[in-house]
Amino acid sequence: MNVQRINAIFEKDIKDFMKNMMLLMMPLIPIVLALIYTRISDGESLPIFLIYLVVGVTFSAVTSSSMMTMMAEENEKKTLRGLMLSPASFLDIIIGKSLVTGLITFTALIISLAIMGIDPFLNIKAIIALILLFLFFLFLGIGIGLFSKSIAATSAYLMPVMFLFGFTPMVDSFGLAEDGIAMAVFETFPIMQAIELHDGNSWLPLGVIFIWVAAAAVFMYSCFKKTRTDD
Repeated sequence: MNVQRINAIFEKDIKDFMKNMMLLMMPLIPIVLALIYTRISDGESLPIFLIYLVVGVTFSAVTSSSMMTMMAEENEKKTLRGLMLSPASFLDIIIGKSLVTGLITFTALIISLAIMGIDPFLNIKAIIALILLFLFFLFLGIGIGLFSKSIAATSAYLMPVMFLFGFTPMVDSFGLAEDGIAMAVFETFPIMQAIELHDGNSWLPLGVIFIWVAAAAVFMYSCFKKTRTDD
């Protein structure tokens, strides 16, 4: 791991981020949602599933979307393969690019939680869950961005990521049977497991989220290897 290379990648990506109007608008989505939900609640505490809906939107619309777009843009400009074949290691590239996304993501997240009420997250389990969720959406976004050939193609992938993983707390409104297979599957998704942490004293949900993170990391690394070896 080379700090100078990481810093060079970070500086390049922060400049690219500031030039992309679509990426600049994404962090506003969870903040606006937080303002709307707080306004609707009329001063009452928001239910935990609604707070996690905003968390899911933050990680899917900001973290995954930013990484998908930045990686796909490099693919489209034919600069990604050159970066991969440069002296920069896999870790240098991932860390350098993740720093930009992490900075924007946690800025939007902290502002959103400050608006809705940050108290439910002032404990070690909730903080670890947020970090794991960030890593999951980050790795997922990188992986998808690596095999996306253009920025336009990322739109087709972003919507399933948002609806499957970001909007999971809304699954109760779909009218699914509580004891059905579909509901049981959705209950194992990362955001739902994070909500489960607030409903009990078990640390098991963190283990389930960690498995999702590991799976996303394997997916990301597989896409990286494929992109590096493709002609």
